Amino acid sequence: MSKEKAQARRENLARMRAEHRRQERRAAFLMWGVGGVVVVLLVGLVGFYMVNERATTSLDGVTSAKYPGSMHVLTKVSYKENPPMGGEHNPAWQNCGVYDQPINSENAVHSMEHGAVWITYQPDLPKDQVAKLKELASQDYMLLSPYPGLPAKVVASSWNKQIKLDGADDPRLPKYIAKYRNNSTETPEFGASCSGAVDTTTAEAPIPTTTPTPGASDASTAPTMAPETPAPSGS
Repeated sequence: MSKEKAQARRENLARMRAEHRRQERRAAFLMWGVGGVVVVLLVGLVGFYMVNERATTSLDGVTSAKYPGSMHVLTKVSYKENPPMGGEHNPAWQNCGVYDQPINSENAVHSMEHGAVWITYQPDLPKDQVAKLKELASQDYMLLSPYPGLPAKVVASSWNKQIKLDGADDPRLPKYIAKYRNNSTETPEFGASCSGAVDTTTAEAPIPTTTPTPGASDASTAPTMAPETPAPSGS
């Protein structure tokens, strides 16, 4: 074989090896590039899921107030919040339970002072959602009632705490109940009873706008109301 042919062969082999190395580098680059994109997408999806999960279940949306307890009045109260989350209230508390008609805020606030969570809902809330709320309100220290003019589909309130919800299936609702129902830290009169007082609705016994005259018959001062003494914890 002539020197020229041998040299040509060596050059051809060198070109083939160089091309092979380029192809290997290109394949590795593509593999790492695609892998990197997949990793970025996975990290993004996990991050989105975690942010979305926190947004839908976190209680960061809870608003707070600083009302002291034991502020009894016999007249209707103009509350700052809608629905109220504390403040002046009627001497009679609302018996905890489920109500199909609106109840007096002044009585409900007193129940909240005893540790109740008051779930209110828009009167036109679908029946299946109302049924779900009734199930959640079946435990002790729970109040449930429709509330005309509610700013959200469902609102959960307890003493000095409140959260607006998207509906009965909002995952924040059971978490709110678990945290604030009969909460010893937040409840001014922790352990007080949530029964033995009044179970009338607003239509049946509206709170008067002026102080009742002595001796007048009024549901807000019902003589059958149980004394306000601590009772065993309901949680």
